Amino acid sequence: MQIHESAENYLETILMVQKEKGYVRSIDVAHHLNFSKPSVSRAMTLLKTNGYIIMDPDGHLHLTETGQEIAERIYERHCLLSQWLTELGVDPQIAAEDACRIEHDISEVTFEKIKEHIRDCHHCHLEKAE
Repeated sequence: MQIHESAENYLETILMVQKEKGYVRSIDVAHHLNFSKPSVSRAMTLLKTNGYIIMDPDGHLHLTETGQEIAERIYERHCLLSQWLTELGVDPQIAAEDACRIEHDISEVTFEKIKEHIRDCHHCHLEKAE
């Protein structure tokens, strides 16, 4: 499924705000991303048209099944890459910024190999500690 990086960022942000606040409105997304309300409103219209989100009568945003899958995939990448870069000694702020760029461009195959490597390294470290 091909989706633009900006749409992935919006979906990930909706997921993150949902986890943080329990609900999401367009204004919450605008504040989180430091974007203008009109820009976010336009993006939400496109996400809704493409079937990634729905908006209830109270103005709350909800991810559709497809939107949820994309948001969780990007969020997992962001979290894992940020943590990994930080463990390598990268400043946490820089690690988060770099992870945000990498998470959209890395292939599924490469990301899975990075996950395996990190899991194997953690397993090796645990064995050495015992």
